[in-house]
Amino acid sequence: MSPRDRSLITVAALVALGRDAQLTGHLHRALDNGLTRDELAEAITHLAFYASWPAAMSATTLLAQVTENSADTPSPADHQPR
Repeated sequence: MSPRDRSLITVAALVALGRDAQLTGHLHRALDNGLTRDELAEAITHLAFYASWPAAMSATTLLAQVTENSADTPSPADHQPR
């Protein structure tokens, strides 16, 4: 399984379980592994119907914070030699 797919599954599990403290780091990792903000937002929206609306809203707030901070701070992947 690719790191991208593993990240999507991990994020989904953490959202469903309401593990916000761990979710922030895994959202960063998911973005570094190639998932887009829109893909993560779609997954979280889809989970709202299965994992609960409150869990999805908390995850959406964290995703917004992570992507705002990511725009200000380049990820380590941006510093790799080409």
